[in-house]
Amino acid sequence: MAAQRLAALHAAAPSAFSSTSSASHGRPAARSSTTALLPVALPRASATLRAAPSRLLPQEAKAAGSGRSVMCMASASASAAVASGAAELKAAREDIRELLKTTHCHPILVRLGWHDSGTYDKNIKEWPQRGGANGSLRFDVELKHGANAGLVNALKLVQPIKDKYPNISYADLFQLASATAIEEAGGPKIPMTYGRIDVTGPEQCPPEGKLPDAGPSAPADHLRKVFYRMGLDDKEIVVLSGAHTLGRSRPERSGWGKPETKYTKNGPGAPGGQSWTAEWLKFDNSYFKEIKEKRDQDLLVLPTDAALFEDPTFKVYAEKYAEDQEAFFKDYAGAHAKLSNLGAKFNPPEGFTLDG
Repeated sequence: MAAQRLAALHAAAPSAFSSTSSASHGRPAARSSTTALLPVALPRASATLRAAPSRLLPQEAKAAGSGRSVMCMASASASAAVASGAAELKAAREDIRELLKTTHCHPILVRLGWHDSGTYDKNIKEWPQRGGANGSLRFDVELKHGANAGLVNALKLVQPIKDKYPNISYADLFQLASATAIEEAGGPKIPMTYGRIDVTGPEQCPPEGKLPDAGPSAPADHLRKVFYRMGLDDKEIVVLSGAHTLGRSRPERSGWGKPETKYTKNGPGAPGGQSWTAEWLKFDNSYFKEIKEKRDQDLLVLPTDAALFEDPTFKVYAEKYAEDQEAFFKDYAGAHAKLSNLGAKFNPPEGFTLDG
């Protein structure tokens, strides 16, 4: 009899038992529909059902308890795995900091992380076909893409750290190295998430042509085409361009820049190349100031750099960052974190952080 009454209640008041509508064909009901969220008055017969004590047979009680134990064990195991992963990443971060002190490789580590994540295509839903931060850049087929010239040297720098901490994914290591390089150069703290999963073979690498070109015929249009495909907007295009405050362009790798300048002929690190800023190992807003003023012929201005002050929409942000370093740092931190997550698949699915 109780079973018959319960069936009748389901038929009379389905919203009392489910927050979805059958009309949604499995999709969650629209949140603007309040009837599924509010208490529903049930027929009087439900009082009997509510008053009836819940009794489980001994074997049912045992099974229920066992299920809770399994869930608790699984949760504890997942928590332990995250704690272990976070500990290894923190240790790896210290090793990266020491590497930066001895090699001054901040710019190429930033580039390593960016070029792994920058292949993302928001129009492709499947992983890893969508590209992004998945560690595919470690394979020769992708390292040999024209835009990645010289990044084999970055991989060689971080490989000993990967060997030391084999449980860290390449995808996490590349992004950890990139964010740490920004912070150690005086830049903002990047709110990073970790737990990225690696692709397993070179057949999963993205096709060539996903990354920006430095000298396209229509620089602003080209930047938008590439970055919009990643799901980034005009503000993020400009603020991320500010990372060119670090590093040099070498003509033998990119086809751009002078062989050396007064700022690069003596290093630090390997001498040569042309930098965008005079202090090219210091992360600040000088990139925007130098591009705006264009006073120093020893400093590099690519067509895509000049476009930031030529395009009316880009110019609003570029002018702001040239005047306000605090605003640049704030916006940069958010954009860098977003870029580092593009296309990534995480374990656990929500990822985890290292610093609270």
